Amino acid sequence: MKWEGNRESDNVEDRRGDGGGGGGGFGFGGRSIGIGTVVLALIGSYVFGVNPLTMLNLLSGGGGPVPVQQQQQGQPQAHPADRQGKFVSTVLADTEDVWSAIFRAQGASYVKPKLVLFSGSTPTACGTGQSAVGPFYCPGDQKVYIDLSFYRTMEQRFHVNGEFAQAYVIAHEVGHHVQHLSGISDKVDQQRRRASERQGNALSVRLELQADCFAGVWAFHANRARSILEQGDIETALSAATAIGDDALQRQSQGHVVPDSFTHGSSEQRVRWFKRGIESGDTGRCNTFETQQL
Repeated sequence: MKWEGNRESDNVEDRRGDGGGGGGGFGFGGRSIGIGTVVLALIGSYVFGVNPLTMLNLLSGGGGPVPVQQQQQGQPQAHPADRQGKFVSTVLADTEDVWSAIFRAQGASYVKPKLVLFSGSTPTACGTGQSAVGPFYCPGDQKVYIDLSFYRTMEQRFHVNGEFAQAYVIAHEVGHHVQHLSGISDKVDQQRRRASERQGNALSVRLELQADCFAGVWAFHANRARSILEQGDIETALSAATAIGDDALQRQSQGHVVPDSFTHGSSEQRVRWFKRGIESGDTGRCNTFETQQL
């Protein structure tokens, strides 16, 4: 992936070094507790050695939005100096440019999210964020949170390498921010409160697959504007989507698959919707809520 020398975002908070160590997960944050959530929490405890109650706390939003705690930390750095920090800052800037243009074309204004780099744990408006939960988006403060140790987990446990795969992770979480700004997340949350656990899980799957598609939309436009893709990049992103499918995670942790408990989509579904976004660049092709076949 070609990114060096591109613009870096001013919307990065670097809190690294203010918490303890941790492992990783992906897309496990910000959802109400249901069957799928409990399964994911147990997967996290099995694969990453994490207390499932810790994961459930964040998955449920920590019991709802809570005030951000006073943080014992230095001034956040707008532009991290290390390579990984600069990479994340550059990818975030790229998402800002793409989504600002898309929103502007639709007569709307894009509100840029903050991205918080942390290690171990950190206060959020959705409760205490934990590294073990993996990268997540908190609508309460409109921030994306990531502990960069997750990228090591991708390489060591899921055998997924490549910077574009890492960029896909960020773009997916920014996709949740786009859903929040568009009112999609609120509508889904309202529907889930009236739904059964099985129906709620199905709605969560559609929300997550749409975020995958939005990540693909970002990649399409970023590549067209700045030629960021190199040979093999798309394959690495597809490998990441495959590795974090609900079926793959369940098979790894418990040896069998329970489709009704899915909350993020199968590997095949995640690949399909990311490809739809990156091949079309059209947000209109990402409407997972009006299709019968995911």
